[in-house]
Amino acid sequence: MAMDAKYTDVETFLHDMETEKLVSEMKRYVQHGRVSTYEHCVSVVRLSLGINRAFHLNADMDSLLKGAMLHDFYLYDWHDDDNGAHKWHGFFHAQKASRNAKKYFRVNRKIQHIIESHMWPLNITRVPHSREAWIVCLADKYVSFFETVFGR
Repeated sequence: MAMDAKYTDVETFLHDMETEKLVSEMKRYVQHGRVSTYEHCVSVVRLSLGINRAFHLNADMDSLLKGAMLHDFYLYDWHDDDNGAHKWHGFFHAQKASRNAKKYFRVNRKIQHIIESHMWPLNITRVPHSREAWIVCLADKYVSFFETVFGR
């Protein structure tokens, strides 16, 4: 499994992630506008890396990349009503993504925290505690804004 490897290079990481069947499945689900969940996560990975480099934050690259890629690893289209199951998607998908990451990959507690806290401040009790979690949280907000407002 790709998640077992240690990563410092984003292109190798993204290539390996795309070969993971369940990660690739995220291409089937709409995130914002016409952007798939997979494309959204790749954008968050790239921006997280850019933030880390631009501000010389010296984040743990392996945790940053994996947390950013799996932050929305919930594996459903939240736009589908599914009898109201996704009504509170914004509040609960981070925990679902964390459970899926633990179930299908070996992720450490730091990566789990990155995933679980990326929706702060909407999830007011899930405050980011590490620099990696803050980076992913901010990158997700920025990418989500542009995908929602501009369709990309």
